[in-house]
Amino acid sequence: FSYNHRSFLWSLPSITSQTVPLPTPVLRVVHSFLGATSYVGASLQRHKRNWVWNQFFVLEEYTGDDPLYVGKLHSDVDKGEGKVKYVLNGEGASSIFTIDENTGDIHATKRLDREEQPYYTLRAQARDRATNLPVEPESEFVIKVQDINDNEPKFLDGPYNAQVPEMSPVGTSVVEVKATDADDPTYGNSARVVYSILEGQPYFSVEPKTGIVRTALPNMDREARDQYLLVIQAKDMVGQMGGLSGTTSVTVTLTDVNDNPPRFSRKSYQFAVPESLPVASVVAKIKALDSDIGPNAEMDYRIIEGDGLGVFRVVPDKDTQEGVIILQKNLDFEKKSSYTLKIEASNRNIDPRFLSQGPFSDTAMVRLTVENVDEPPIFSPLSKMVVSEAAKVGTIIGTVSALDPDSTNSPIRYSIDRNTDLERFFNIESTTGVISTAKPLDREANAVHNITILAIEMDPSQVGKGAALITVMDINDNAPVFAIEYETILCESAGPGQVIETISAVDKDEPPSGHRFVFSLTAETAGNMNFTLRDNKDNTASILTKRGGFQRREQAMYRLPVLIVDSGTPALSSTNTLSIRVCDCDLDGTPQSCGTEAFMLSAGLSTGALIAILACIIILLVLVLLIVTMRRRKKEPLILDEDRDVRENIVRYDDEGGGEEDTEAFDMVALRNLNAVRDSKARRDVTPEVPTLYCSRPPPYKITPDNGIFREFIWDRLKDADVDPSAPPYDSLQTYAFEGSGSVAESLSSLDSLSTDSEQNYDYLSDWGPRFRKLADLYGHSDSSNIFSS
Repeated sequence: FSYNHRSFLWSLPSITSQTVPLPTPVLRVVHSFLGATSYVGASLQRHKRNWVWNQFFVLEEYTGDDPLYVGKLHSDVDKGEGKVKYVLNGEGASSIFTIDENTGDIHATKRLDREEQPYYTLRAQARDRATNLPVEPESEFVIKVQDINDNEPKFLDGPYNAQVPEMSPVGTSVVEVKATDADDPTYGNSARVVYSILEGQPYFSVEPKTGIVRTALPNMDREARDQYLLVIQAKDMVGQMGGLSGTTSVTVTLTDVNDNPPRFSRKSYQFAVPESLPVASVVAKIKALDSDIGPNAEMDYRIIEGDGLGVFRVVPDKDTQEGVIILQKNLDFEKKSSYTLKIEASNRNIDPRFLSQGPFSDTAMVRLTVENVDEPPIFSPLSKMVVSEAAKVGTIIGTVSALDPDSTNSPIRYSIDRNTDLERFFNIESTTGVISTAKPLDREANAVHNITILAIEMDPSQVGKGAALITVMDINDNAPVFAIEYETILCESAGPGQVIETISAVDKDEPPSGHRFVFSLTAETAGNMNFTLRDNKDNTASILTKRGGFQRREQAMYRLPVLIVDSGTPALSSTNTLSIRVCDCDLDGTPQSCGTEAFMLSAGLSTGALIAILACIIILLVLVLLIVTMRRRKKEPLILDEDRDVRENIVRYDDEGGGEEDTEAFDMVALRNLNAVRDSKARRDVTPEVPTLYCSRPPPYKITPDNGIFREFIWDRLKDADVDPSAPPYDSLQTYAFEGSGSVAESLSSLDSLSTDSEQNYDYLSDWGPRFRKLADLYGHSDSSNIFSS
């Protein structure tokens, strides 16, 4: 392709026989920065221009050894004198595309792939070679990569798995496959794909354009074959020769439908059943076969005929789809030795489309033979017996019997299960089954005895069990007594005829007609002048006073014997004593104080006074205890233990003195009183081994008269402290011979300064007045040697 205009040339390599038109949008962009071409209505007006631009086209996947020629650009400013050079910028400039700066030829130096990048946008410019100034404005153009058929179709979602019901009609859709081609769909047929089936015929087919897989045969049976593997091909170039292709696999599974009825493997079954089999036990299992699976193979079983209706029932097993025959009643070989059942099996879920194939059910005959089993003896129904609690030992109560259900009719021996008769109240005769008493019975201790009787068959050994319920009948063997322990209160203000208590009685016996108690006073107390008894005829009695004026100080407690007689045969009676306390009561009859003790207390002191006295006694006891504790507490000695280091005992006082002007902290007169009597005390615990370092004579250094007064007072106090046993230990001198290093101020020790050749002169301290006289005496040159030598 080439485009010529006057003295400038724009050319492309011939890549196709078709003329590539100049798109309007490209011309518009060229016009925007060149001002060379414009459209006005439908007529084209041409102006002078220096560049003619168009799209470049270059084939992808070029495999030649030389760079691929893309096109050429030229400006009419270039007269061929070599004064103009061409510059290329933009995507791939220098790395993929190069330009000959002298001729303007553009080449591609690398193989291009349209699927990676379909086009490149670059900018070209003509510059003056000497000044490097542009002689043409910079212009933008596009190099399009032209597609070739270099990509085969691919199934991105493959391989596929699909399902279709068995017996589906021809043309039933199974699955849709989709292949994609990376080539340019707008250019040629490189991306136009058609589908075909390579494997899976004649069962399935595929639509060439859509890729939909469909069934191709009718009546495909899952029970014959349940899975098919298909290979589908996708080919570009509309399936023509030379097109590229890709394949994928499709696994098609036939799903089940209920197209098979259940069938028993045989028409009759026979099973043996022992007559001892417990009710609700499994007798046998039968199964009808069904080629279907899942819900389509679920079955129901039922007994439709036979003499075993009501004796047996059949239920389906959910897991195995078997018919389970279950016993509903006890079997007896001696009564009936066999049963016949007709059982039907039918599908639970039936597909109406296949009803034409016949009924989806089947039947079979089941014969059950009862086997004879040596059974244990069987007792007659529960034996209920009664016996009086007055029965003597050996009294016959009743008889139990058991029979051997077998035809052999073996002899039976009886015994009592002693776990149900631990105290051995009863015996049984081993051959006849007669039960008798073995101990006296007490209905009040145990009214009913439920014992187990064992019937033992000797040959072979079989044990049957039966129950005997023995009820002990009551006799009148217990006298009545008070229902509760009564606490009767009699107020001093009670008058004659007043009810002070209502009593009742209980009796352990249970007469058939119920209890009837008679209350009365004993003969000895019937004529007393204090109380009387009234029987209320309802198994209760009332206690009344005969007089008034009861006083605690005269008698605080009365005891009233009461006779109670029951209505049994023979009648039994008992005498019960009712205690009556005389109390002081308020107006409502509530007792305030009772008995002689309360009377004596009220005559002396009131309750409040007693509490006050008790509190005083407790306070006095506490005070005495405190005094004794304080006296016994040992005074802590001032002398510390020898094993304790005095230097470790630091006592901190946060009280700061007022200085020399403070005259309130101490009494100056007491300090100056030299006539005070000083009693010397000899130490009782330690005798000083060395004489005191202090003496009564003045120190060798000079002092003023005022200082002498204090000095004498202090020396006297030191002498007293040396001999005082309660004083602290003797003064001790601890030498620390270690001194830190690296101090900027060096050594500050006064001892070290005196032992060295220090040139420091402290004589000026004498001129500072009496307050520094002490320091002048210690550090002056004249007296320092005497101080330390002494």
